[in-house]
Amino acid sequence: MMMLFADVVSRFLSFLSLVKGASSHTVRAYQLDLDSLASFLKEEKIVTLSEITKSHFRRYLAKLYERGTSVATVLRRLSTYRSFYRFARKEKFVMESPFDEMESPKREKRLPVSVSYEQVQLLFSKPDVESLLGLRDRAIMELFYSSGLRLSELAGLNREDLNFKTTMIRVFGKGKKERHTPITKTACDWIKRYLLHPERERANEQQALFLNKKGSRITSRSIDRNFSRYLQESGLSEKITPHTIRHTIATHWLEKGMDLKTIQLLLGHASLATTTIYTHVSSKLKREVYDKSHPRAK
Repeated sequence: MMMLFADVVSRFLSFLSLVKGASSHTVRAYQLDLDSLASFLKEEKIVTLSEITKSHFRRYLAKLYERGTSVATVLRRLSTYRSFYRFARKEKFVMESPFDEMESPKREKRLPVSVSYEQVQLLFSKPDVESLLGLRDRAIMELFYSSGLRLSELAGLNREDLNFKTTMIRVFGKGKKERHTPITKTACDWIKRYLLHPERERANEQQALFLNKKGSRITSRSIDRNFSRYLQESGLSEKITPHTIRHTIATHWLEKGMDLKTIQLLLGHASLATTTIYTHVSSKLKREVYDKSHPRAK
């Protein structure tokens, strides 16, 4: 079947959204990767899927490296294209994939950054909790550190997702998978203070847990921007991002003896292999503490 590349892309993106339940953000990321390939194919004067060969992909990858594209980006795009071809083969738009027996470049191994509890406390002291927005930001920080949520998961929380009696929250993670995770009483208390603030109680939007200054649901980008400001004030801007808090609490859980399977469930990792990276971080931290504290370590 001679299918236009653009038509198969359109069907693939619809499949991701309607059948797989992928978020709009995920679908957009796949689309951008496929747009990049489409631009290259246009230069090669290729319009149908069956015309694409391994040689085309090798030339495409060579162009990416010439432009200085990182290994991480190349690997992400290759992952997109492999998913795309799995779909195309299943739908019988092609009989074979150019990626059969094609090796991927090796990923650069980078350990997630983690910070100390003292640095976390310093960051959390920056919001002005006498104001509604400062109180909101402190509550967000406490919830981040309490739960290890992803940025998008926290922004998407509704009031009904939090149970103050059981100190549990319902989270919808990647692929809209639902999980329930415990949070600390401290985080609950800060969220209560925020929700009971007179200005928050008068807001028109009552479904979303956290609101922006206009009274609408806060976005991931706004949370990230607010974090950046507090990080600048605390002098930690080179070390911490909102995602660092997720890495930090996972590392602290491991340091305190929590098992990897529990950490996997709390963080919403699909695979335990993803969670095992924190064992390397934990070992690295222990080595640093040992070297600093042992009189004969140097």
